Amino acid sequence: MSAQSDAAVGHVETIADSARTALAAVVALVAARALKLPEFYWAPISAIVIMQSVLDPLKVSWQRFVGTALGALLGAALAIISGPNALAYGAGIFICGLICWLFRVGNAYRFAGIALSIVFLIARERSPWVVAEHRFIEVSLGIVVALGMTTLWPIAKSKSA
Repeated sequence: MSAQSDAAVGHVETIADSARTALAAVVALVAARALKLPEFYWAPISAIVIMQSVLDPLKVSWQRFVGTALGALLGAALAIISGPNALAYGAGIFICGLICWLFRVGNAYRFAGIALSIVFLIARERSPWVVAEHRFIEVSLGIVVALGMTTLWPIAKSKSA
């Protein structure tokens, strides 16, 4: 294949990937708003993260669900037990890493840490358990939309990309 045809294939892949990611983000946004989720923006953010991951979303998304659930639950529990403080926060991030390692879901650690950080660190008027539930639903919605999009609109990456 010539360099010119390689470039043309790369442009087509870029356009298709950009369109697919934008569509997933919009679908997640509309769905989250329709469900009246309080921080609806986490759904499209999660969809973008999944769509643009270097890891195969179909292989690791279940770990992302697990990580989000773990981080949300641990963040809420720590917020109730200790209130927001640096020591409890650090311990929570550390515990997330250990649990993910113990259950061999290393790809869940990033999402666990993010969910824990959002639930634990951001001051809200609602109970930490309600915040954790909303975070799990918002992030999971984005993951589900991204998985659906990658299944319905697969894009084969060229070897030169």
